[in-house]
Amino acid sequence: MYKSILVGAALIAHASLVCAQTYPARPVRIIVPFSPGGASDTAARIVGGKLAERWRQQIVVENRPGAGGTIGTELAAKAQPDGYSLLMGSSTELAVNPHLYPKLAYDTIRDFAPVALIASTPLMVVVHPSLAAKTVKDFVALAKARPGELNYASSGNGATTHLAAEMFKRAAGLEIVHVPYNGSAPAIVGVMGAQSQMSVQAVPAVLAQVRAGKLRALAVTSAKRVTAAPELMTLVEAGYPGVEIVIWNALVAPAGVPKDITAKLSANILEVLKQPEVGEAFAKQGAEMTPGGPAQLGAYLKAELGKFARVVKESGARVD
Repeated sequence: MYKSILVGAALIAHASLVCAQTYPARPVRIIVPFSPGGASDTAARIVGGKLAERWRQQIVVENRPGAGGTIGTELAAKAQPDGYSLLMGSSTELAVNPHLYPKLAYDTIRDFAPVALIASTPLMVVVHPSLAAKTVKDFVALAKARPGELNYASSGNGATTHLAAEMFKRAAGLEIVHVPYNGSAPAIVGVMGAQSQMSVQAVPAVLAQVRAGKLRALAVTSAKRVTAAPELMTLVEAGYPGVEIVIWNALVAPAGVPKDITAKLSANILEVLKQPEVGEAFAKQGAEMTPGGPAQLGAYLKAELGKFARVVKESGARVD
């Protein structure tokens, strides 16, 4: 009996090893729960393209947008846990949505296996150039001198741009009014047209307007200064250590994927992220490389879920 158990265990271990060695034996799909052209889609295509070259196997990027990323994420959660369906996740659907939507068909920790942390996109605090504020200190002083008179534009209730501005607002003790727009583009236009005085938007979305003088940048929301605008201080440097927020991307798989496949996926992705051209491709999108393996990503997911639970509650954000 004991011998049979040992033989069985050996056979299972051998089968797992063979599976990992032959993986992938057919095309792999990376589900992106947003439309083409966004940060998640770009990350999937950059990483997927390099994996395809390495594996000599087709990588299919499948865009499944809708409901704030929940539709595509649910699809990935329910996929076969064989390594052939992956999710290019982001902070939105994996860390924020669990606290915005009262009923989700997936649980970030229960339903997904962490594979690799890939990159993050910092946000930038911007104001209309006519505003008498050239620094964060100036803006805080102005807002406190005119409580309730200034407003800030976001991409919509519960969006990262909304939550980031709320974190800053609460940390600085400001009374400024939230004006939700239907997306980043109209929110940015609202600030450029002076309908709103301030906004916190992803660096790639506003950098060109800042360089053209149509917006004035005050700071970034990452822990460190960003490569695209090294002259800008962080909100941490400005005196608000708790205000750190970025839009990140990470690859996850349905829970139950064999650990050998997860290990191979993670190792191959981390090797891909070391390639100079990959770093350059992300830099062009205004993203910072933040590579990490399964253990690091797992801990990061739990930390981000905890952080956004507090931020969403404090902001009173609700899904439109």
